[in-house]
Amino acid sequence: MIQLQFPKNKISLRQRSGVNEVFDVIRKRWLRLLPEEWVRQNMIQYLIEKRFPASLVSVEKEIMLGELKKRCDIVVYNRDGQPFMIIECKEMNIPLSEKVIEQALRYHITLPATYLIITNGTHCFGFQKINNRFSEIDEFPEFSNE
Repeated sequence: MIQLQFPKNKISLRQRSGVNEVFDVIRKRWLRLLPEEWVRQNMIQYLIEKRFPASLVSVEKEIMLGELKKRCDIVVYNRDGQPFMIIECKEMNIPLSEKVIEQALRYHITLPATYLIITNGTHCFGFQKINNRFSEIDEFPEFSNE
């Protein structure tokens, strides 16, 4: 398991017409603050704090799986525009089960990234693809300028 420490007080929150909202710094807009969105926005801040360039981060990236449209929570690209990491976020009360890993693996079919990360904000698991096999990692990947 990867130990995550989300940055303190980095996400921008507001209440508008009785609805709690959070500002997405990647998509540059206010969104309804739902439990999964809280995890996603804190993960984005975590990536920025770890020096992942915001310009290489895509949020709710739409992909096609056969005839189905799906959305990856977060995709990080390398400088060559190739998928580097897929991050699947779940709300805190959702356990990180094999079903969540399988979901990330399905996204990997369309976006063959080196790393798969799943998190619910409390727990985080990561996997690295080496020689067409995924191995669990215990450290969050670092961004490489290569």
